[in-house]
Amino acid sequence: MDSKKVRTRFAPSPTGYMHIGNLRTALFTYLIAKKNGGDFILRIEDTDQERYVEGAVDVIYNTLRDVGLNWDEGPDIGGPVGPYIQSERMGMFKQYAEELVKKGEAYYCFCDKDRLAELRDIQQASGITPMYDRHCRDLSPEEIQKNLDAGIPYVIRQKIPTEGTTTFHDEIYGDITVENSTLDDQILLKTDGMPTYNFANVVDDHLMGITHVVRGNEYLASAPKYELLYKAFGWEVPKYIHVEHIMKDKQHKLSKRDGDASYQDLMQKGYLKEAVLNYIALLGWAPKGEEEIFSLEELIQEFDISGLSKAPAIFDPMKLKAINGKYIKALSPEKFAEYAIPYIKQSVKREDVDLDRIASLLQARTEVFTDIPEQVDFIDTLPQYENSLYCHKKMKTDETTSLEALKQALPVLESIDDWTEENIHNALFSLVEALGVKNGYILWPVRVAVSGKAFTPGGAVELCAIIGKEDSLDRIRKGIAQLS
Repeated sequence: MDSKKVRTRFAPSPTGYMHIGNLRTALFTYLIAKKNGGDFILRIEDTDQERYVEGAVDVIYNTLRDVGLNWDEGPDIGGPVGPYIQSERMGMFKQYAEELVKKGEAYYCFCDKDRLAELRDIQQASGITPMYDRHCRDLSPEEIQKNLDAGIPYVIRQKIPTEGTTTFHDEIYGDITVENSTLDDQILLKTDGMPTYNFANVVDDHLMGITHVVRGNEYLASAPKYELLYKAFGWEVPKYIHVEHIMKDKQHKLSKRDGDASYQDLMQKGYLKEAVLNYIALLGWAPKGEEEIFSLEELIQEFDISGLSKAPAIFDPMKLKAINGKYIKALSPEKFAEYAIPYIKQSVKREDVDLDRIASLLQARTEVFTDIPEQVDFIDTLPQYENSLYCHKKMKTDETTSLEALKQALPVLESIDDWTEENIHNALFSLVEALGVKNGYILWPVRVAVSGKAFTPGGAVELCAIIGKEDSLDRIRKGIAQLS
């Protein structure tokens, strides 16, 4: 394995579904690797069995593949530094923890839960931030061996320097220095021999040759301990990229627990995967120019760590919708119809209509596919509507002029033998010309009468062609009766 090659990893926990924040981390991690000709590794961190959800690993696989974030190494395809599932790596961590003990960088702690709980209560009552009091830090070798021989349960803790400072570098925040006195002697190996999350991360990242680590900035507080662990082992420290949270507003983070949008939710709501990925890239990252619409390949070319922000990103559903609308409008008519027809069929059950023609009218008016059923629900059944719909200032129509217009349009439409869009157009526009009126004088009332809606995909001509002669004439007659 080339030690100079950029290697990044996405290491999700299989806890249910792909949260937007998780997917953004995966995207940034992928972009850093691919921008630099490196490898993108997928590692599943499944050691928290209490939060493990059956089938969640497949959700991770399917989501990443769906948006094109294909990994170079991972649980399903293998690689030179596997296994890539953390629970399958458990046997190796104890030796690394014990190596630190031998180096004097870690120590055995035999304190039981009762003592630690009592210590925490005393510290909290005194207004002190709870920290381990290092009770076992300076046990003699004889005491340690005696306890081990007696089978007393223990954890292995990191021996943090009690004086001085630790400085680490982040690619976004620069150098950050903390007082060592504020750092707790964190547990590396638990009583059951399992590593803690922080310890396993450091060891796994080193063994997998990870050069860049992207994670949420809630891990900034843990970074000094990571730094000290790398130095204790004598290992090269990866580049840290701590990204800001995605917020639903200025006060609240997006949260799985609060039911905020997951990738799966957005797919069910009718968004295009390309649009979602594009929008997520803009949450906390600013491209150099004004352009905001990028394919994945274009993102690889454009992405630069320097564009990442220190400020939280606000998830704006309206902006996502607008970007999705741009992607929809850029689809070929055939591809749009392929996406749209299942949504059209949710409202349109009749079999005598041209679904492709309906789709062609919808494309310019659709931002999200779930908008479609409500736009076409009048095709099967004319909804009840108020006469005020006929009043349109721009068209200079009101109830009186609309009644007259419908009465004039009805015989013209009745006389059409071959009910095609072209013939309907010619008939209505000939009527407009004969009457010497504006187009809207005839077309607006006809559109309202056949749809019962103020906004429709297409105008009077297109709607009459889609609905058919018999239905169109019947609805116009109903309009006349309603206005009379």
